[in-house]
Amino acid sequence: MSVDVPRRIVLLRHAKADWPDVADHERPLADRGRSDAPLAGDWIAGHGIAPQLTLCSTAARTRETWKLVAHQLPQRPRTVYEERLYDASPGEIIAVLGETSNDVRDLLVVGHNPGMQALAELLAGSADDDAAARLGRHGFPTTALAVVRFTGPWKSVEPGVGALAAYWAPRV
Repeated sequence: MSVDVPRRIVLLRHAKADWPDVADHERPLADRGRSDAPLAGDWIAGHGIAPQLTLCSTAARTRETWKLVAHQLPQRPRTVYEERLYDASPGEIIAVLGETSNDVRDLLVVGHNPGMQALAELLAGSADDDAAARLGRHGFPTTALAVVRFTGPWKSVEPGVGALAAYWAPRV
């Protein structure tokens, strides 16, 4: 696949997590999270996004979110559970994205805030006015997602490279 093809990155924050007496990495989803996560999958499928690869943090809440989202997609993409996405900064996430094969056109990343929101804002050199306004107004609540489009190889992902094409959250 040519490196100059249009690509999409779907940045998905995990669904609402519970706060039991466990280590942060092991926190499961709350009931609300289990009901919201499939809605994100419905949105992704309904907008014709068919990721070839999902990169998912190893945290329990991100893995559980991804499983509920994946059930809503017409075809489950290859999934890599990536330790480096847990509590990652935008720069750390960009480093992981840069390792993606150029055969991948659409990539889904399931991670955590503040990294997901910061990365969406950082990558977007331009934006659909409505998506940018809604992201600015609502931030990146649990189960929120942003779609960033760009053209070029994955190694070219850097601040300002893309356009914020869409923003969605289940409760905004």
